[in-house]
Amino acid sequence: MAHLVDLRKTPYNLDDKAIAWVEETIANMTLDEKIGQLFVNMGSQRTEEYLTGVLNDYKIGAVRYAPGPAADVWEQNYILQTKSKIPLIIAANTESGGNGAVTDGTKIGDEVKIAATNNPKYAYELGRLAGIEASAVGCNASFAPIMDLSRNWRNPIIANRTWGADVEQVLNLSKEYMRGIMEHGIVPFAKHFPGDGIDERDHHLSYASNPMNKEEWMESFGRIYGEMAKAGLPGIMAGHIHLPNVEKEMHPERELDDMLPASLNKTLLDELLRGELGYNGAIVTDASHMVAMTASLPRRELLPTAIEAGCDLFLFFNDPDEDLNWMKEGYEKGLLSDERLHDALRRTLGLKAKLGLHQFEGRREEIMLPKEEALKLIGTEEAKVVAAEVADTAITLVKAKQEGIFPVTPERYKRILLVEVEGYKGGFGAMINSGKKRAADTLKELLEQAGHEVSIWENTEERIKKLPEEERPRAIQNVYASKRPIAQITDSYDLIINLVDVNSGGTTQRIIWPAAKGTPDQPFYVHEVPTIVVSVNHPFALADMPQVGTYINAYDGMPSTMAALVEKLAGRSEFTGVSPVDAYCGLIDTHIWRK
Repeated sequence: MAHLVDLRKTPYNLDDKAIAWVEETIANMTLDEKIGQLFVNMGSQRTEEYLTGVLNDYKIGAVRYAPGPAADVWEQNYILQTKSKIPLIIAANTESGGNGAVTDGTKIGDEVKIAATNNPKYAYELGRLAGIEASAVGCNASFAPIMDLSRNWRNPIIANRTWGADVEQVLNLSKEYMRGIMEHGIVPFAKHFPGDGIDERDHHLSYASNPMNKEEWMESFGRIYGEMAKAGLPGIMAGHIHLPNVEKEMHPERELDDMLPASLNKTLLDELLRGELGYNGAIVTDASHMVAMTASLPRRELLPTAIEAGCDLFLFFNDPDEDLNWMKEGYEKGLLSDERLHDALRRTLGLKAKLGLHQFEGRREEIMLPKEEALKLIGTEEAKVVAAEVADTAITLVKAKQEGIFPVTPERYKRILLVEVEGYKGGFGAMINSGKKRAADTLKELLEQAGHEVSIWENTEERIKKLPEEERPRAIQNVYASKRPIAQITDSYDLIINLVDVNSGGTTQRIIWPAAKGTPDQPFYVHEVPTIVVSVNHPFALADMPQVGTYINAYDGMPSTMAALVEKLAGRSEFTGVSPVDAYCGLIDTHIWRK
């Protein structure tokens, strides 16, 4: 028998009136409405025709949408809340700030950057400011914070999206984030249970398991999820992550072939999370197009299996008609029990009651702030000041073995060369990072304002790609065959800054070196000309450039971050960031610097 929700207890704490609304709402639902309430739709459009069509045809329980301008998102959410039969949970990904809800919202910083400030008040501020901007446009849920542990520097999914490697720090900052965002009417769904960051594979693309045994897991992820449950965490996202060694200890008779990722696994969600850890809140699946889920079972079967396992909301249709039919068919065939279906409905409607949405019947338009008032809360000066404080506090001087390299002033280094270092440009990383201004352009402007002469190196391979196709092979041969005196570099530049902008969130997060010989593309010249390496993305670039004597993690290339970096390079501001991850990547040679 599954562990059933108690709406009077944490995190719901509902009164009789709210519980009565939950029960009456369920009692008045048709079966199609009950099935529809299990789904979170990923909206593809914001037109009234599309939105009302989805509400009427599929009777969804929740929405997640791609961020857009605040004015457009406000209109979208107004339509959704005023046209739906039952008020909706409307979720955004506010992992790094209100920019996850609206494109003109404020990015405060990725979790790893917040943690590098070594000050928990900024985790609270991240939650609070994200909550202000998201709730202004009608969001009431967030798929954050991320409570994974960065224990494998090769993991490309949570490289920046983690508070760090330490259990105590992850727990402390997650509580602060939750406190901040819940003050503004947002229910957080923490992720990715049972814990990412141990394996290096991407569960968007393949299986990615957590290999911990039960003792290890209970001391780390188990402690995090257990204490967050006691602290009132209302939502958890179940990752498509296997936990085979823990499951084997819980069920020794079980074969490896029988084991499923957490989002489909009743042992992990019901026995472990709800039973042993006492979690009473709601669970949403991670996105159902991810290969670690879709490759586990036929979709027809995985839909009802996810809810029967303990998930209460199913993230995203593949095809709405097909998915609804298969979920309904699973219920009618007994793959999804009546008890579990109604428990899932109670947990989801319980969240809506916790948000007070049941109190707006007959005046749904009042769920939303007036539009003019709402838009004034987006991109405020207060939020920008906090983002700048975080940048100033977080930038971390990781490796500082090259004596006398600072300060970077025009008197010491008049001619500076910026070399952009990149990685794989496709995949989810490209989607997440598309449209942003190049950090090199921002840094060039700032250094020139300070009096330096700055040029940006044109990647040798990119230059060759501009040639006619028939000329490229010979051009590449010439790269390796040509004579290139070291003096070409030392006579031209006083300082070289390598800016590493390798997308995290891609298939891999390693540097992809261009074909080169004797050109500035690859930092072979660290003992020829003063050289500084700055990562403006994930914090593990030192693994691919261990030979450098000066390595800095700036965590992103936002203008406020680059402005703070220039102040620190010039010696006008101290480096105060404390790395929350092993930026040396567990490699011995990342520590080497030959004086």
